[in-house]
Amino acid sequence: MDRCIVIYNPVSGKRPFETNLPAVKQRLAAYGYEVDARRSEHPGHISELCEQAAREKPSLLLVAGGDGTFNECINGVLRSGLRPEIGLLPSGTSNDLAKSLGLPKQLEKAIRFAVEGPRVDMDVVETKNGYFTYVAAIGSYVHISYSTSDKLKERIGYLAYIVSGIRQFFFLRKVRAEVHHAAGVEKGRYSLLMLVNSKRVAGFNIINRPVLDDGKLDILLFRHVPFLNNLLFAIAFLLSPTLVPGIKRVSSDQVNILTDSPYRWTVDGEAGMTGKASFRVLQQAVRIAINPRRRTYFRNQRSKGGQS
Repeated sequence: MDRCIVIYNPVSGKRPFETNLPAVKQRLAAYGYEVDARRSEHPGHISELCEQAAREKPSLLLVAGGDGTFNECINGVLRSGLRPEIGLLPSGTSNDLAKSLGLPKQLEKAIRFAVEGPRVDMDVVETKNGYFTYVAAIGSYVHISYSTSDKLKERIGYLAYIVSGIRQFFFLRKVRAEVHHAAGVEKGRYSLLMLVNSKRVAGFNIINRPVLDDGKLDILLFRHVPFLNNLLFAIAFLLSPTLVPGIKRVSSDQVNILTDSPYRWTVDGEAGMTGKASFRVLQQAVRIAINPRRRTYFRNQRSKGGQS
């Protein structure tokens, strides 16, 4: 019998995943899996559980939680040095990565994609403090994701982020930075810097046709323009960053950012490092199940035998 290890975050999102655990086990058993469920008990525990689970070489490692939970999962899996097949059950508040991969919050459908969906090898980004899957950012609004009250998120879900954003409308940040990438160097004052390996960030479609297995990051640089920054943000997030003057997009496999800004980076929606940072893309580093409709985001699989 195939073995599935389910690792879940009991405090992720508006509705506790634990209430659905019996149904998840029943559904997986119907697919022929022996199910072993493990509950996270404290911050950082998901990473430890996933590292141990990967070493046990299950047929499927199934992780339930939001973007932060999946970030912990990837850090644990990469530390193990092994490549288990990973499935994601979105149960967080925003679920940006899951939505980019076409994975729904509806449990039965999410389980079906985890079990039956195509497997692809997805890029991951290495930093001095670990790894991230879909975004690192510094500047205006980025701290909303980790500074918003958990109780507020439990009560009103994604609207909690909107409330926090409104509060910060008049207090935009400015970051002086020097950005070194494969094509050259960018210097200036920025209201926002984003390194993206995803379609969605903060609930918005940021990259229209992302490529998530090419070994490159999309770098978005929002120039600081006094009195106009909020307007530029609105246009960029509602339409496309490429349509807005003052926003530059480049791609690179490595990025070094020099800054003396006191602000903290946000990494996959969680609080990260401060100051200068280096990023290196690990091409096709993890294997994950996706919605078949998202195959177009993975265009370089044949060279490494990714899709199945």
